Amino acid sequence: MKKKDFIPDYNNILQVLYNIKPKRLPLYEHHIDLPFISKASNEEIRLTGNKTRHYEEYYKKIIQFWRDMTYDAFDFEAAICEIYPGHGAIMGGKLGPIQTRDDFNKYPFDEIPAIFWKTYKPHLDAIRSVLPPGMKAYGGCGYGIFESSQDFESLCLMQYMDPDLFADLFKKIGDLYATLWSGMISDYPDIFVFFRMGDDLGYKTSTMLSPDTIKTHILPQYKRVIDLVHAAGKKFLLHSCGCIFDIMDDIIALGIDAKHSNEDQIATFDKWIDLYNNKIGLFGGIDVNTLCHKKYEEVYIEVLEKGTEFRNKAKGYGIGSGNSIPEYIPVEAFQGMLDAVNEIRRREII
Repeated sequence: MKKKDFIPDYNNILQVLYNIKPKRLPLYEHHIDLPFISKASNEEIRLTGNKTRHYEEYYKKIIQFWRDMTYDAFDFEAAICEIYPGHGAIMGGKLGPIQTRDDFNKYPFDEIPAIFWKTYKPHLDAIRSVLPPGMKAYGGCGYGIFESSQDFESLCLMQYMDPDLFADLFKKIGDLYATLWSGMISDYPDIFVFFRMGDDLGYKTSTMLSPDTIKTHILPQYKRVIDLVHAAGKKFLLHSCGCIFDIMDDIIALGIDAKHSNEDQIATFDKWIDLYNNKIGLFGGIDVNTLCHKKYEEVYIEVLEKGTEFRNKAKGYGIGSGNSIPEYIPVEAFQGMLDAVNEIRRREII
């Protein structure tokens, strides 16, 4: 699977954030699951200890995989929700730790920054130590404002049973995010080519909360993070799944530089280009179902056709799946996508 003559250059992917056509079509994934990397590498890749050398050995392998697959940059997010005291509602099916005003008042918000940096500083320092020339990470603080709220509370009930608490929690999450993001931006700007927040605001037919609720409670907290990123001279990408067209203009007005995530059953990628190509950079375009269900040859042909079309039609565009690469994606389908992208690149050189 390796392409030995590939020389990474993160400026290709950065140009998408400036909504400029990159010199070379960049590959982008929101995430490639570690079990998939192990499967594709024929090697179990895992963190084997908690010493500096263990982190460095681990990230050398992760980053080398992305480089071998001809990516100019790779994802890393320090997952906020995973270090919350009482975590487990969003991923583990537990009841969130904040259900009442008393829960809110007692929750140890002030302890979270120390927990966060103790957990993730070894990862960030290791990445800084082993970054090869031409490559950087994208990401920053993982999970979004809405996802954090889901981990704390039963939103649908609280919004109506205690609207003041509902509002106060979003403001408190915004305060926490401003603190954590300020530290990430000031301490690790050199390892990130751009910063990114992932926050799934929609599902197949609509937004998860009403558009007015999102505009009132979530988007103002996004703006705080986006302003911090821009003040540091960096670019910002929003990853959000689902049908969010009702709020996209409001999201763009916040100042996002690019957007990722699309599903053909919601809207083909052409619609994203037609609506937003003149405003922001766009990533994705290859539906995850294509990679799940089609053989190498079918994937190769589809990606070659769509990738060429999107590359010609859009200003700032980076190709990849509409979401991410989970463990269950067949390696041959993933390879079909990569080979098609490299054929597009080859044809542009000739």
